[in-house]
Amino acid sequence: MLKILKQALAGGIATQAYPDVIDPPPDGFRGKPVIEFTRCTACDACAQACPTTAITMRPDGEDGSSRELSLNYGDCIFCGECEAACPDAIHLTKEFQLATTDKGTLTTRALFTRTAGNDYRFAALRAVSPTADTAVTELGKELKRKISTLLGRSLNIREVDAGSCNGCEVEITALNNPVHDIERFGVQFVASPRHADMLLVTGPVTRNMEIALRQTYEATPDPRIVVAVGACAIGGGIFGSSYASCGGVDAVIPVDVFIPGCPPRPEALLHGMLIAIDRFPGNH
Repeated sequence: MLKILKQALAGGIATQAYPDVIDPPPDGFRGKPVIEFTRCTACDACAQACPTTAITMRPDGEDGSSRELSLNYGDCIFCGECEAACPDAIHLTKEFQLATTDKGTLTTRALFTRTAGNDYRFAALRAVSPTADTAVTELGKELKRKISTLLGRSLNIREVDAGSCNGCEVEITALNNPVHDIERFGVQFVASPRHADMLLVTGPVTRNMEIALRQTYEATPDPRIVVAVGACAIGGGIFGSSYASCGGVDAVIPVDVFIPGCPPRPEALLHGMLIAIDRFPGNH
């Protein structure tokens, strides 16, 4: 026992100071892909390489004089195939805080027009997805107070695996380790939806889990918040919609917050939860 105590004292504090301090991801981390539209020629190579059709290229107008390129971060699995296909115009960043309450804002769209030489040149941005919430640090500082004020106790979360590969579950489990220590925010996981305030749902919703997910949602008392975790939960991921899959969670139950990633790292999950807390009634 003394040996363990000595090791703990020598090791110091292991818990990250997130969100007050955001530690940079390690080398090799694949985060948000960014397209440099001024260097893009709308050649369609990135769209052809994308395994989840997160990047699409379509004609804009009947005469073929323009094209629209779109990048949906909700469907993106950060595989890097787009960067490999077009390294001059696309690069992966280390940005991972992409959670949002509006699924539509996860898509960036750009217009390209045809030149006299039949090439395509960037013309204008039509939609830009948001970057990391600059207010997340202040929100984190107020998280305990908000939970106590709104609920009078801890925030209880029920995690639901609707058909995932368990990659997201590994990251969710990491929230309880000493490095991330989610309980310091007054947040804990519970076994029953009847005790939950928030549902964390992972994976594309398989047909076998559709009824179970609906029943879990109905068993969760109001006010309830639903968070879709990962590309599969947002839009079906590489599985999409089929005879075996309903696709994203919002095809089955209402979703309040979407957390992109494949899987999202623990800090990205925390970021999404911080945003979700702000969605509770009476928090404004």
